[in-house]
Amino acid sequence: MSDSTPAKSAVSRRYDVAFVGLGRMGYPMAGHLARAGHRVRVYNRSPEKSSRWVAEYGGRAGHSAAEAARGASFVFACVGNDDDVRAVTLGNEGAFSSMAGGAIFVDHTTTSARLARELATEASRRGLFYVDAPVSGGQQGAEAGTLTIMMGGEQTACERVLPLLRCYASTAKRLGPPGSGQLAKMVNQICIAGLLEALAEGIHFAKRVGLDTEALLEVLSRGAAGSWQMTHRWSTMAEGRFEFGFAVDWMRKDLAIVLEEARRVGAHLPVTALVDQLYSEVQAMGGGRWDTSSLVARLERPHRKS
Repeated sequence: MSDSTPAKSAVSRRYDVAFVGLGRMGYPMAGHLARAGHRVRVYNRSPEKSSRWVAEYGGRAGHSAAEAARGASFVFACVGNDDDVRAVTLGNEGAFSSMAGGAIFVDHTTTSARLARELATEASRRGLFYVDAPVSGGQQGAEAGTLTIMMGGEQTACERVLPLLRCYASTAKRLGPPGSGQLAKMVNQICIAGLLEALAEGIHFAKRVGLDTEALLEVLSRGAAGSWQMTHRWSTMAEGRFEFGFAVDWMRKDLAIVLEEARRVGAHLPVTALVDQLYSEVQAMGGGRWDTSSLVARLERPHRKS
């Protein structure tokens, strides 16, 4: 059995599942599970969001992560950071306190690999399974059901959860033991950060020398410089539009995790460290909630001279 999912496939079984965290990513991901026929109970710190989700998709809302997880075969989470994940797993009302033996907790949050290993150990001690499964594809991918998922965890647990991940992912793959999914997501963010800065500089330069950016996109996207980011973000970057999902604040959170891990293992990431600082400039401009393509905005500031 391959743990890669190149295409959607029918879900043959329907499960009682829980989804914790109904933000820009979690809300549509939980919706895909409900539309696939699974019986979904949700929990969100803001109860009005849970109520809105239930009104749209059916299912039920829990008053805590523990209540949502009770009786579920699979519990999914997509929250903010390491502390949030600890709260919804190990807190007084955390999911681990109510999950039945053999149930699987799938964490889609981008966290440290250290936390993933810690929670996998604790889950095993309680007779549970823990899969770290960060995602790539942004809000657009979550809504379209085309996310890419990087998994770390026991082989059997990853195999068991794979049919459910197909509800909202076009690709999902186990990359190793607990923590491997988070390490893979770090590589993903390293690559994206450097690429977006290169695109920002390319667009800035193209404008300054008087090239037609749309015509240039048509040419460059078909050559060696082409990428998903170029195809989907070049035009909006050139127009100064930055309302397309993953925010600068969240990218800086992710890059802090990357740089901490790099220091721990002795990896040298000069470009990543530089781009992290450039994102701090975007935050200082008031762009913390702009999407990550907004690196170009710091180059286009009026006070910058030709």
